[in-house]
Amino acid sequence: MKGVTVGKGDEPTTAVTRQLARQFRPHQVGRFLFPVARRSLRTPDAAAGMSPDETIPQDQRENEVTTVQKVHSLTGRITPTLVYDAWRAVRRNRGAAGIDKVSIRMFETNLDQNLDRLLRELKTGAYQPLPARRVYITKAPGKFRPLGIPAVRDRVAQEVLRRLLSPIFERRFHDDSYGFRPGRGCHQAVERLLELRRQGYKHVLDADISGFFDNLSHQAVMTELSAVIADGNILRLTEKFLKAGVLEGGQFLATRVGTPQGGVASPLLANIALNLLDWHLHSRGYRFVRYADDFVVLCLSESQAKEARAEVEHLLHTRLGLTLSPEKTKVTTFREGFAFLGFDISSHSVRMRDKSVENFKAKVRAITRRSYNLEVELVVRLNRLIRGTANYFATQWSSCGDMYRSLDRWIRMRLRCQKSKRKSKEDNLRLRLKHLKRMGLLSLASFLHSRVAGA
Repeated sequence: MKGVTVGKGDEPTTAVTRQLARQFRPHQVGRFLFPVARRSLRTPDAAAGMSPDETIPQDQRENEVTTVQKVHSLTGRITPTLVYDAWRAVRRNRGAAGIDKVSIRMFETNLDQNLDRLLRELKTGAYQPLPARRVYITKAPGKFRPLGIPAVRDRVAQEVLRRLLSPIFERRFHDDSYGFRPGRGCHQAVERLLELRRQGYKHVLDADISGFFDNLSHQAVMTELSAVIADGNILRLTEKFLKAGVLEGGQFLATRVGTPQGGVASPLLANIALNLLDWHLHSRGYRFVRYADDFVVLCLSESQAKEARAEVEHLLHTRLGLTLSPEKTKVTTFREGFAFLGFDISSHSVRMRDKSVENFKAKVRAITRRSYNLEVELVVRLNRLIRGTANYFATQWSSCGDMYRSLDRWIRMRLRCQKSKRKSKEDNLRLRLKHLKRMGLLSLASFLHSRVAGA
């Protein structure tokens, strides 16, 4: 277990990391580490509730991208407080152990020793990440998505890197990029899309990048990163993460391209690479909305949308080593409709995508198997799924009422079948709705009503 001290041992005589973490208050740490970025984030508008990047005019942001002033001496900003805050973020996100089988609890057993050693290795350049542990999650029936789970110490190191780079690049990102950025999310991306539709942009390039995280060029990432960062130690650290490799079935697999999904720094590195595409589209006068590798380009005519597709394909191939999926990429209109971030979007409605409905039903089926007993713990699990789905799809601009009521009836049917171990209409009388409510069962429709009431 490289670089990690685990097991029951004596507490270190000087707990440097914890003492420094208690000595500085969070806002003091922010000013000390990132004076330029902190100043841009804490303007009066940002304090009033605006997103951080809204405080920087778009034309100023464009000038900063074209005239880059490199950032030096990031290694000096790696302090015990920063490492400890990164550890707290990793612990808060929990997660499984990596290939070293060191869990978060085991890492915490000798926390001070582990963090102090990690701090020294990061500052001296001696740090070497372990390969990520390859696992697969279900993406669709018969399809799986590969994930790479780094070791706990590597997740802490990646979080340190992310906290160093994010404030620097955040002010350089385009306003129409919404993925994995502070104060932004999927709902804001869809709202921006609907705003552009109201402005007359009715033709859409619905783009899909083939295997983005698996095929992203390392050279492209390092080129964009080195255009802004002049600290060689930080550049080498990033390259080590990219080339750390994965361990699958006991076999080491080198990663010559791509950045494993599951890494703490992967979303930021993806945004840094795709920021090149954002500003290229901006310079050509195109309107777009991007969330990570999922994006659409909005145009005034079909011919303009086809030209945008050619522009995107050329830049992705020549600069990022990527291609568009010919099966999933298409030029369409709002009247015909298209899918974006789990929604089916058309000129007359925004509703829950059919694929999203099927994914939700599959999760409900896994919870409400007839071999399980209908107990309070099961209802708690089901409520967690219902709450998460409703909070995402029940918005002021979505049309989910009929779909939610239909799904509520289907969920109650599943619970009645689970209770009686059969499917029969007579069971509706034996297990009425009021009984399910007494058990604490939530309904999707109730979240829709609460959203409407709060409008």
